[in-house]
Amino acid sequence: MTDPSQHSQTRSSGRDLRIAVLGVGMMGADHVARITERTKGATVTVLNDYLPEKAEELAATIPGCRVINDPLDAIADPEVDAVILATPGPTHEKQLLACLEAGKPVMCEKPLTTDVATSLEVVKREAESRRKLIQVGFMRRFDHEYELLKGLIDDGTFGQALMAHFVHRNPAVPPSFDSSMIVKDSLVHEVDATRFFFDEEIASVQIIAPGANPNAPEGLKDPQIAIFTTESGRHIDVECFVTTGVAYEVRTELVGELGSAFIGLDQGLIRKQRNPVQSDTVDGRKIAGIATGDITPSFVERFGVAYDVEIQRWVNAVRRGDNVDGPGAWDGYAAAAVCAAGVKALETGKPQNVEMVSRASIPGA
Repeated sequence: MTDPSQHSQTRSSGRDLRIAVLGVGMMGADHVARITERTKGATVTVLNDYLPEKAEELAATIPGCRVINDPLDAIADPEVDAVILATPGPTHEKQLLACLEAGKPVMCEKPLTTDVATSLEVVKREAESRRKLIQVGFMRRFDHEYELLKGLIDDGTFGQALMAHFVHRNPAVPPSFDSSMIVKDSLVHEVDATRFFFDEEIASVQIIAPGANPNAPEGLKDPQIAIFTTESGRHIDVECFVTTGVAYEVRTELVGELGSAFIGLDQGLIRKQRNPVQSDTVDGRKIAGIATGDITPSFVERFGVAYDVEIQRWVNAVRRGDNVDGPGAWDGYAAAAVCAAGVKALETGKPQNVEMVSRASIPGA
């Protein structure tokens, strides 16, 4: 096993964090550009992709960047301090375990792994190492509106938070997208957002499949309505519709005993409460505001700033020796467990309990 102390000494030396990016498809290439152009204190020194020529082409645009064709060799390279995994989900388990073995912090794009058992194994292996090294890329937690709403929930502005309504719409998905992927690739973000907002696990999932969109690929059950029940009995519903043909729309409404709030309308957080601030009036009548704006074409535009914040905070955390500043391996495992129950609920048409081990049963998780 690589001596992790040499990497902590390297990271605390004051020079830029040297990052290996594994996978240079859309997400990986976006992270490379982000680190190269907008992130302070970090450089991309190694690239890897299953298409070596693609990695070589990108590396040629970055001074001092090399391509290493074997992903495990890239992780182990002595000139790599930390790793970003933007590789296909089925490769994550082996690559994450290699990062743990090398003692190197890793930002892993979702999913943590592609099934519950391997996600749990990663959680256990990290706990055994006694070092938090894995951060999972649930970028919405770093969005300004999500953080603002989270703060209002936590400070009791709405009294007891009672329920939430989510909308997650995509204009289109690849032809290979199947009905279960709506749960595993799209709904997973609302799974994490629910856990983020309410600080509790999801206990059960129901998936309702209304009449399919005529414009969806044949056999795709789209849209889907998910209903979560949390451990304390809170209700969360999600409309997931991935073939709207219109725009990328992600909205959240929080309902509490003292009011409600809306995010995702491209207008900032909108709040309604008892005893609201005095509104403008005309002839004693309140003036209603009407807002219009451009549609958001994709997640890159909607959450681009959140990705920037996420990566900068991760780099800062690694450089100061904390390694993680955001969702970790347990959050990845919890999301996998909820999504597995969601897929089963979709297949059976019946609500499903989420099967998870107790976090307390894994010391250090």
